[in-house]
Amino acid sequence: MLAYMNEESYNKTLETGTTWFYSRSRQQLWNKGETSGNSQKVNSIVTDCDKDTLLITVEQTGPACHTGEHSCFFNVII
Repeated sequence: MLAYMNEESYNKTLETGTTWFYSRSRQQLWNKGETSGNSQKVNSIVTDCDKDTLLITVEQTGPACHTGEHSCFFNVII
């Protein structure tokens, strides 16, 4: 899945060991799985060479995508 973080959600993720994101449309933090039960326990966090993108590896409980798919990346183009 792809989601946005701000400094507060990043810090909460580090503090709790679960993923927290920032909703740009609602302008508020959200904890993945808080309402759905499809939570994410953080295994590792790495950054890209520019340090402006994070890759978070998680232990996923249930599907990650709101469609019910395991991943949000399931629409094959090629």
